[in-house]
Amino acid sequence: MTQLRVDQLDSHLARHLAPLYVLHGDEPLLSLEAADAIRARARAAGYTERVVLLADRSFKWGELGAAGASMSLFGNRQLIELRVPTGKPGIEGAAAIQAFCAALSPDTFALITLPRLDKAGQNAAWFGALERRGALVNIFPVERPKLPDWIAARLARQKQRADKDTMQFLADSVEGNLLAAHQEIQKLGLLFPQGELDFESVRAAVLNVARYDAGKLSEAMLAGDKARLARMLEGLRGEGEAAPRILWILAEEIRAISRVRRGLAAGRPLAEVCRENRVWGDARQALVGRAARTLNGAFIAAALSHAAAIDRIIKGVARGDAWDEMLHLGLRFG
Repeated sequence: MTQLRVDQLDSHLARHLAPLYVLHGDEPLLSLEAADAIRARARAAGYTERVVLLADRSFKWGELGAAGASMSLFGNRQLIELRVPTGKPGIEGAAAIQAFCAALSPDTFALITLPRLDKAGQNAAWFGALERRGALVNIFPVERPKLPDWIAARLARQKQRADKDTMQFLADSVEGNLLAAHQEIQKLGLLFPQGELDFESVRAAVLNVARYDAGKLSEAMLAGDKARLARMLEGLRGEGEAAPRILWILAEEIRAISRVRRGLAAGRPLAEVCRENRVWGDARQALVGRAARTLNGAFIAAALSHAAAIDRIIKGVARGDAWDEMLHLGLRFG
């Protein structure tokens, strides 16, 4: 079994080509680039005939076995791509995937694309069969603190560089959207020559392409990143996001902290309590765990009372600006 980070893929492909690759993760740009690199390497190795299978609701799993067993009319080696957008093949699909792995011939190369699976999915027999047969490439989003370095590395590919403030500005402008970041980096490559980029030129060139993810509001809140929280709320408001949904996200995070706090007080492990309360991801578990350990019950009760007051404003029962109040609610945690 070979497990790779996406940044290790190019060096791996330069040395070796496994018979099967699994792209596992939810970052669209990195998934597309990884798939392109694997396809190019497979074509260079002689796998010139491509078959693409999309395992949607109407998919017949017998097609996977048939594709693996069929010979090209022209005697070419085959590249079979299987895309499982839900990450849940079901009983029939699980059996088909295991049989496909067992019967994979030297004339067939496979590329499997999956979303990021939870622990249960990664422990499934069909996923284990894929791991044993080839290489697993984990493709996860770039953590926000690492985004300026990621942008710097991309600029370096086109022989451009910029100072720390410019990198931070670019990271803030795209708000974690790597596809948007990629577009802006390419634009800078077209607009400016190789070498040092000055801040004012970049600022003038870069559009505000942030696509504000409401689900990341709680991350900014619990990290105490006041500027990011304010910017995200303003962006979501400008994009027409519904205030009730934003309030629900913030209030649900506060309730999760309360539940995790009770679990920790009972002596249970953080990972277990977080899993039980559907607090996923190492970064979010760390933030919620820290808040659960440091905030007392009175603070949490006051925050929930504040959320209830905002709900009354949204419903028109009380006076006030719900968006301003949601900002003040988030700033309690800063």
